[in-house]
Amino acid sequence: MDLLKRSSYYYNLPEELIAQTPAVVRDESRLLCLDKESGNTEHKVFHDIIDSLNAGDCLVINDTKVIPARLFGRAEGRAGEIETVLLSRHEGEGEVWKCLTRPGKKTKVGQKIVYSEELSGTVIDVLEGGIRVIDFEYNGVFNEILDRVGLMPLPPYITKKLEDKSRYQTVYAKTDGSAAAPTAGLHFTPELLKKAEEKGVEIVRVLLHVGLGTFRPVKEDDLKNHTMHSEYIKVTPEAAERINAVHERGGRVIAVGTTSVRTLETATGDDGIVRPYEGDTSIFIHPGVRFKCVDAMITNFHLPESTLIMLVCAFAGYENTMNAYREAVEKKYRFFSFGDAMFIS
Repeated sequence: MDLLKRSSYYYNLPEELIAQTPAVVRDESRLLCLDKESGNTEHKVFHDIIDSLNAGDCLVINDTKVIPARLFGRAEGRAGEIETVLLSRHEGEGEVWKCLTRPGKKTKVGQKIVYSEELSGTVIDVLEGGIRVIDFEYNGVFNEILDRVGLMPLPPYITKKLEDKSRYQTVYAKTDGSAAAPTAGLHFTPELLKKAEEKGVEIVRVLLHVGLGTFRPVKEDDLKNHTMHSEYIKVTPEAAERINAVHERGGRVIAVGTTSVRTLETATGDDGIVRPYEGDTSIFIHPGVRFKCVDAMITNFHLPESTLIMLVCAFAGYENTMNAYREAVEKKYRFFSFGDAMFIS
């Protein structure tokens, strides 16, 4: 098996296993536990993860907050609706954002788009890949206006309307900026996190603002030719110090989600030391890449041939991962953003 070929990461997933709604109770989703050394699996409920956490371990969580980044408006002087998805802030004063727009042909430079009485925007540039730079004009507080007029930018495979915006948000979400949720964290409740802390598990916060690039398919069959999307990350001096201390005392660093994994592995040197970091990362983790920091991880089940399943294969081993995915399909686990979880240790 050539692990640098995209096609090696395909698996068959019946459409009915793609979760369209979140679990009724966050921590009652299912949990597949995978031992990456032996390949053995166990099947539990997510709140049972407390039994797999030890005093001295730390959970590294990504406290990014999803903004209601999907807007619908009309192009001034033109007929028809314009859909806009905010991706990330662009340099400049005020609220200048890189955005996706549809239909793109109606959003040339200079085009004004009106979203509501209090919000409009003008296209000021077109970047590579058709990304529009939009300078927003607004009356009031920008984030409050987004809360009123924006929708959560759910992944394209979720076709049902989300009734409660908070369910596409982790309970510890803090810093506005993501266009998608770090979905492994959706399974945690405040009570479960408190139990972990009472058991002696540290909770350490890092930041990665998730972009929609995370859902873009890998088009090149040779992974060496794939260009990874870039995302903003931040590891504070305090977070770096606490994570390093965990390893010094023999504890495990347990990353909650692939976003935390990518953040930690970007900020860690070849010597295994985590250093403060703020800036962009385009790290592409696939089999053959050596892990420098993460000892265990919590993650959801990812799309076939995606960079995320490649990351999991790099961590847990290719055969272990694909066998676990086949088992999850057989046992009718729920897949993707609103689906069930894996704990890989």
